[in-house]
Amino acid sequence: MKIIAGNSNIPLAEDVSKYLGVPLAKATVRRFADNEVFVEILENMRGEDVFIVQSTSAPANDHMMELLIIIDALRRASARRITAVLPYFGYARQDRKMGPRTPISAKLVANLMEASGADRVLTLDLHAGQIQGFFDIPTDNLFAAPVFVDDIQSRFQKDQELMVVSPDVGGVVRTRALGNRIGADLAIVDKRRERAGESEVMNIIGDVSGRACLLVDDIVDSAGTLCNAATALINAGATSVSGYVTHGVLSGEAVNRVNKSQLENLLITDTIQPTPEILASPKFDVIKIAPLIGEAMRRTSEEHSVSSLFD
Repeated sequence: MKIIAGNSNIPLAEDVSKYLGVPLAKATVRRFADNEVFVEILENMRGEDVFIVQSTSAPANDHMMELLIIIDALRRASARRITAVLPYFGYARQDRKMGPRTPISAKLVANLMEASGADRVLTLDLHAGQIQGFFDIPTDNLFAAPVFVDDIQSRFQKDQELMVVSPDVGGVVRTRALGNRIGADLAIVDKRRERAGESEVMNIIGDVSGRACLLVDDIVDSAGTLCNAATALINAGATSVSGYVTHGVLSGEAVNRVNKSQLENLLITDTIQPTPEILASPKFDVIKIAPLIGEAMRRTSEEHSVSSLFD
């Protein structure tokens, strides 16, 4: 078993390496003067089971190209099996045609990874489960729910009335699954804009009065929906609102928006390397995801069940 780190999230790759007790393979991933990506594998890879740890986070195109070129280099080095480990799968939100003459970019990315020579894909909390079907190679989609459950049980008292809340209708299945694990009821934020240019109306489906609410989502980008939902929940009588989100994209003014919001805290995993701004904020907590990803990699390498991690 060999592990290669791309440049997107080297601390996460190092944490996975420590968890597995397998040192990172020696490789060079750098840029030429014109910004072309150059990869050189500095160890023998013939017949090896190789895992590439690379989130396709911002800059998404650079990190995606790095991944494809690393895969190609390993294929030409006669690696026995190449598994692309994408803690965060970029372009996942483009999983369907949004209108006439628009792409399905998640499918295009799947095609590129297969064409470059990947044998398997391992990822975490895909934005849409059907993206697994875009690949014609084995694809394992892990879930951050067990990690969140451990944090919730350590953070909240057993007799505290909790309610999991989906910030939109599309995330109900994910939120309900977490609620079932901790024995909490489900509420939904129904978001709609009556007319162009008017502010969104937030309706809460479910009685959150007197409850500690946990907003659950897979991606937080601008954080606008999450912060507006927190305000609506507090106005509806919630005692506190915390957020549990797998992928902290947090672009633009998102961190400042969270800092000024009604959210008591926002917990994200380190699938995307946290910025110094995030680490310095008292409202953010970063949960280590390396043990979950590392264990899934071990089981894949040893041909053991991965789904049993979530039983």
